[in-house]
Amino acid sequence: MSGIAFNELDPHTRYKLLCGVVVPRPIALVTTLDENGKVNAAPFSFFNVFSEDPPLVVLGLQHKADLSPKDTTRNIHRSGQFVVHMVDEALAAAMNECAVDFPAGSSEVEAAGLATLPSIDVAVPRLAAAPFALECRQQVALAFGPGRELLVGEVLRLHARDGLIDHARMHVDFDAYRPIGRLFGNLYANQRDTFALTRESHAQWLARVENGGQ
Repeated sequence: MSGIAFNELDPHTRYKLLCGVVVPRPIALVTTLDENGKVNAAPFSFFNVFSEDPPLVVLGLQHKADLSPKDTTRNIHRSGQFVVHMVDEALAAAMNECAVDFPAGSSEVEAAGLATLPSIDVAVPRLAAAPFALECRQQVALAFGPGRELLVGEVLRLHARDGLIDHARMHVDFDAYRPIGRLFGNLYANQRDTFALTRESHAQWLARVENGGQ
């Protein structure tokens, strides 16, 4: 088999394949402020954590069909500030409502009936219902073609819903968290069915193999 050559595919087909193969993906529900002080919210599943030192997250930003930037991109470029909210099962429906193509100048947060709380290190409010909120500052934005940008943001502060973090151990209670993941099309997945694999050192691996372990 020779595989599938992406340079022979149209962008929509590439999108379908990549979204179907790279699953599940974490979802960032991102709030920003527009020039009039309206709180914009938009979900992104082309998103992940990138580094802990410095603490960085990355967002894949897509422009509109006419190649003009969407609200989130425009707002971040103007202020350099945004808040990333992780999405759990309870926030899923509101996250999906924030994906509606509301007219420019509208507030998805108001439309979805989401309450906000003030952030500390950025001017952008955070969503009270989110299990986790990451206050972020833009580090760098890289353009890849006329319709795509890669945004790197530094995490300045983490907010957590009560009961989700054991502050003595800095341990996240995953059973209480209940995050969801993005699949493809209209499909999402919860993350309740988990299993553990212990990462071995080379010495541990070698001892196990020499003792006939699998």
